[in-house]
Amino acid sequence: MTELDKVDRRAIRKVKIGDPKNDFEFWQQQPFQDRLRTLESIRQEYHRWKYDSEPGFQRVYTITKRT
Repeated sequence: MTELDKVDRRAIRKVKIGDPKNDFEFWQQQPFQDRLRTLESIRQEYHRWKYDSEPGFQRVYTITKRT
C-alpha cells in the first residue's frame, strides 16, 4: 500500500444524498498538493478498477530497415 492509497478517515463524513451543499468550498480551502495527491489517488483507483492493472507507459518499438 502506497501513501496515495491511505485515506484520511477524519475527513470522511456521511451526508444525505439530498444535501444541497457541495464540496467546492472544501476543496478550495485545501492546499494544491493535497488536491493533486487526491486526484492522483482517484486516477490510480480508477485504473485498477477499470483495467485491473497499474497505469503506465506502453513500450513503443520502431523497426527500421537499414540499407
